[in-house]
Amino acid sequence: METVHTIGRRKTSVARVYIDKGKGVILVNKKKFNDYFATPSLQYKVSQPFILTNTEKDYDIKITVKGGGTNGQAEAIRLGISRALCKINEEYRPVLKTEGLLTRDPRMVERKKYGQKKARKKFQFSKR
Repeated sequence: METVHTIGRRKTSVARVYIDKGKGVILVNKKKFNDYFATPSLQYKVSQPFILTNTEKDYDIKITVKGGGTNGQAEAIRLGISRALCKINEEYRPVLKTEGLLTRDPRMVERKKYGQKKARKKFQFSKR
């Protein structure tokens, strides 16, 4: 099996995922993923596709992730891993799809408009 490369995105985070056969080592930006994501909830988000497909110790993963915060990065990685697993084995697709892990979340921060304080908030109006 050669290296499978996929991309996952969430808000402004972009994660590039490279999967090989191995022993279950996950490196995020050249750090172990337990060190990169400190909280258990973020660690679960990253490992969720493997837990659902029972492939926790089967693949070595190298991930480079940029932009956004830790939660957005974890969800971008989750999407990238899910897409890679579907490339490796099509039988994983229904399991991941029912959990919603193959859906790209399109929600982005609305841009600030000129003449306003924020995206929707206006400056205080003064009649006199």
